[in-house]
Amino acid sequence: MCGICGYVSKNEYSEIVLKNMNDTLIHRGPDDAGTYQCHLRSGEQLGLAQRRLSIVDLTEAGHQPMFSYNNKYAIVYNGEVYNFIELRKELVNKGYKFSSQCDTEVILYLYMEYGLDFLSKLNGMFAIAIMDFDNERLLLARDRMGKKPLYYYYVPEENNFVFGSELKAIMKFPEFHKSIRTELVSAYLVNKCFDSPNTVFENTFKVEPGQLIVWEKGTIRKEKYWDLLKVYQRCSKEIVPEYEDAKKEIKNLLLDSVSKRMIADVNVGTFLSGGIDSTLITACAREVSNEPVRTFTIGFNSKKENEAEYAKEVAKYLGTEHTEKYISSEELFEQIKDIAKFYDEPFSDSSQIPSMLVSKLAKEGATVILSGDGGDELFCGYEEYDWVKAAQYLDRLGDIGYAFLNASVLDKIKVLDKLPDKAYAFLNNRNKDTKIQLFNDVRERYTRDMIYGNSISSKRSLESELKNISELENDWQMQKMLLDMRYYLADEVLVKMDRASMKYSLEVRCPLLDYRIVEYSFRLPLKYKYYQHEKKYILKDVLYDMVPRELVDRPKMGFGVPLVQWMRNELYNPLMRYADKKILEKQGIFKPKKLHDFIDKMMVSDISVYNSVLWGFLMFQMWYQEHVEDLWN
Repeated sequence: MCGICGYVSKNEYSEIVLKNMNDTLIHRGPDDAGTYQCHLRSGEQLGLAQRRLSIVDLTEAGHQPMFSYNNKYAIVYNGEVYNFIELRKELVNKGYKFSSQCDTEVILYLYMEYGLDFLSKLNGMFAIAIMDFDNERLLLARDRMGKKPLYYYYVPEENNFVFGSELKAIMKFPEFHKSIRTELVSAYLVNKCFDSPNTVFENTFKVEPGQLIVWEKGTIRKEKYWDLLKVYQRCSKEIVPEYEDAKKEIKNLLLDSVSKRMIADVNVGTFLSGGIDSTLITACAREVSNEPVRTFTIGFNSKKENEAEYAKEVAKYLGTEHTEKYISSEELFEQIKDIAKFYDEPFSDSSQIPSMLVSKLAKEGATVILSGDGGDELFCGYEEYDWVKAAQYLDRLGDIGYAFLNASVLDKIKVLDKLPDKAYAFLNNRNKDTKIQLFNDVRERYTRDMIYGNSISSKRSLESELKNISELENDWQMQKMLLDMRYYLADEVLVKMDRASMKYSLEVRCPLLDYRIVEYSFRLPLKYKYYQHEKKYILKDVLYDMVPRELVDRPKMGFGVPLVQWMRNELYNPLMRYADKKILEKQGIFKPKKLHDFIDKMMVSDISVYNSVLWGFLMFQMWYQEHVEDLWN
């Protein structure tokens, strides 16, 4: 894996500026570094840079920036293209000659041959920047599901277009302004991240999944080469009628996807939690590999969060080379100090901590890891999909209850606010445009008055587009799955693992997010995924042919950390320090009284939202101190 950055600017900068930007990404690519600067005919200065983690073709032939044989094109690239061998053969047949064995050169020549259409040929995870010198055009592209990150900063009147794999590279650009988008902070506290294309900074954006950004003559244009909803509309019209055919094809696609992702010139392993998705990926890896698969698991002393015992049984059955490590609460807590450095945008999914620790363990025996990310979103795996189904079923009853409150002499707002969270979510879910986001209201009722100024709603905007698809009109579960693919998966799940693994220069690949599996999943009737309240039904059925059911058939678990204990004990003093009234007034984002009232409630209430929102506040303040201004020292 790698990190990339660069700029096009009317101003001129020394090479040290580009080097400083690039060096912020050393954890993403410790094996090699490259920079290139030049002046375009139009007068702008171009800078391209890359840090390399060598995975395929470990020689200097894979050095970047890489130039075409005629020097008309240059590329910096982060990711892996899993079908590059087939694409290379196609290009050789067209007369192209290669000087390396890596996929970077394949991407460059695909662009030369097919122009902007080259992206539709790639099967992989990637963030790409290509400079077309003849047309003086710089293009940025991100993979279909958003596996690899890519940010850009664009201020037309300043004549600057800056990009990077992470925000910290862009923050090193001399003209970058660290202006906080305070109107988005409340939504961040609800969603635990900033939804793309937005970021915490003004004029700074994420390239969206499946998006292409083209800079040309000082302006940019945006295109979607792969649009989630359009692809769903197309694929859902081609329903697979026979379950056994679907099951067979899912397994074949999985085996091929896993096989392609095991191609590397370094050690490859899998994360193994003992759950459905990681066990399925490991079982497939065992089936396509001629050697025992390396598996890595972390365990916890608390039985409530510990899956290591189950993973050990699965590893024994599959005959893997298994490594496990039990993590103490002290080791979990120790990771907090690094979060702001490596998550260089506020991010508060607390499972980031065990994700970092399992990445650290895996790096001891592998450089590439396969994970099960994507299974829940594609195959209806989260408990929340049960709630969405219930919300649809009870929606008419909710209309009646809400109408009764409106018609009565009761104070509707006070009555609603006194309801338990789940009851509040159902009863308050009256906006026809945001029906599947019922639990956002629960968090917003705690955070809506905590931020100065106007706040943008935490509700995701995709839902109105979903309702325009006739096939989805009466299917709240599928709507919710698509919404989660676009936002929760891309902006939280994949960001969490990308930063956690890159901290240790570990590449994580996600076979379930192969776009062929994604598109095929859209062809499956919902009952293949959610059958008689059984979630991920078809994936489990595939797995039970490979691993005994009793090894994996149990309630879903996740990576947990003891937030309640931390907030009331170890983190209480740091929390109060970051909530200092005078500093909050100077910072001008959080209202001191509202925040302190919230902390008081957290100390006496076991409602999880208190700990969750305050963890989000703490992560924001630690980030602010690290990257914006240290108001506390």
